[in-house]
Amino acid sequence: MNFDLTLIWDSVPRMLAGIGITFQLMALSAFLGMILAVILLLMRLSGKWYWSWPAQVFIYVFRGTPILVQIFIIYYGLPQLDFVRESILWPILREPFGCAIVALSLNTGAYVSEILRGGVLGVDRGFLEAASALGLKAHQKFIYITTPIAARLALPAYSNDFISLMKATSLASTITLMDMTGWRRLLRPTRYLFH
Repeated sequence: MNFDLTLIWDSVPRMLAGIGITFQLMALSAFLGMILAVILLLMRLSGKWYWSWPAQVFIYVFRGTPILVQIFIIYYGLPQLDFVRESILWPILREPFGCAIVALSLNTGAYVSEILRGGVLGVDRGFLEAASALGLKAHQKFIYITTPIAARLALPAYSNDFISLMKATSLASTITLMDMTGWRRLLRPTRYLFH
């Protein structure tokens, strides 16, 4: 078995650049997805149907369709609409990086929202009753009692979702984004590492 050292040497900078793109995709999508998840969580917990129902539909759609389909619809489908090309979102949606961020953020936001909701619903009623006995208001109970306990309960499931997000970033290479997977796919057919 012979190694092609020139191919390896030439590939290292490209792979490192791809790793950088992968980490950017993961970090930005996780951050924006968390913001969206908190908004969706508050909509679901509002108790008002006109807030809860749109959040439930959003979560149902984005959890019920594959992330690859979502990426394709955002990258190939949305630019076909005139009002999208004339909107303020066009600078984001005309680039594959922006489309990948939007798709990954929407998808992870839907999943994390349900994870957070499970954490909130898992808080023992006794804690809330004790907080009421101490005279805490509803928003104080949510901030000081529910949020820390729910975060602790949701953390294991959130770490699993973060790993899933990291795996999903590889799908960004399907829309010409040169992340780590994209560079690997581009370099592999040219020559083989082993003869």
